Amino acid sequence: MPQKIFAPWDDPTEKPLISFQNVTKRFGDFTAIDNVSLDIFTREFFALLGPSGCGKTTLMRMLAGFETPTEGKILLAGQDIGPVPPNKRAVNMMFQSYALFPHLSVYENIAFGLKREGKDKGTIETRVAEMLKLTRLEKFRNRKPHQISGGQRQRVALARSLAKAPKLLLLDEPLGALDRKLREETQFELMDIQEKTGTTFVIVTHDQEEAMTVASRVAVMDEGKLMQVSTPDRIYETPNSVYVADFIGDVNLIEGKAHQSGDNVQVIWAEGQPPLMAKTQKDFSLDQQCWLAIRPEKVSISAERPQAPNTVQGKILDIAYLGNISTYHVQLPSGQVIKAQEANTRRIARRTFTWEDEVWLGWTDTAGVLLEK
Repeated sequence: MPQKIFAPWDDPTEKPLISFQNVTKRFGDFTAIDNVSLDIFTREFFALLGPSGCGKTTLMRMLAGFETPTEGKILLAGQDIGPVPPNKRAVNMMFQSYALFPHLSVYENIAFGLKREGKDKGTIETRVAEMLKLTRLEKFRNRKPHQISGGQRQRVALARSLAKAPKLLLLDEPLGALDRKLREETQFELMDIQEKTGTTFVIVTHDQEEAMTVASRVAVMDEGKLMQVSTPDRIYETPNSVYVADFIGDVNLIEGKAHQSGDNVQVIWAEGQPPLMAKTQKDFSLDQQCWLAIRPEKVSISAERPQAPNTVQGKILDIAYLGNISTYHVQLPSGQVIKAQEANTRRIARRTFTWEDEVWLGWTDTAGVLLEK
């Protein structure tokens, strides 16, 4: 029997766990959150992604109860949580700094919230043992935070947050303090733990790779507004605006004027250059300004002119060698630089292309996304 795909947001009968309804948050004259409506579902690993100051942390702080909306309301499991104080919400927050108690052992840190709630000794021991096992910290139970690594401290903070079995766990840049390799390992651990516990996770991050790795859906934010909310693959393959295309991953953006017939569009883009061909489901008016967004891995590079709907010639300006891939920065006669990416499948004794080489770039008419803003 095929596994049911997890996509509650596509099911009209599913009720969201969290519902932001026309939420605005102002600090004096500054609007941090601008009329945001957003639904997040049970068991989701949801990412709020955007640059510093885009409002993602303010959204999270309102969920936690540290801020209250200026307008609109936030529902948790159908209940308006505006009047509910932070300590009475079925929500827990894990801070970027982890905020562990340095004088308490790993075991005592995890047990802290349960003791505060007045749970009996047996319940606490059982629950802490479960959390230690889940986060693979059994053998560190008696150590103090300064006696364990950054990645282990991160897991202690996670175990402590999950010990009280919250409906919702908020993670504020939780992997920011870890080095790259450890961060990548921890991302998969987080996903694994989230899946095992079934807790809904909402993560705030400015790291697009992190959001794309861990999240079931991503909300890309800018200046207090939601720019696009969708699954990672859709945000990458079909961004809805130049801002989202540019923010997520590497992209070539070619500005031009649209000449449309049916779903075929000719993009008039540079003097003396043939138009570029693209396909779209959108309607563009004659000569409407548009942007063709193409990912570098969808652009081929060759010495001879390729058989492709779109071909341009240029000179290699720069080469970024990243081990598994090489990115070529190719300058066209118009001055525009287009990036093309190639996988390094063989060991390179000698590059096929080098700096200053004249090369051809090619891509299909479906490789890019045509955007109007």
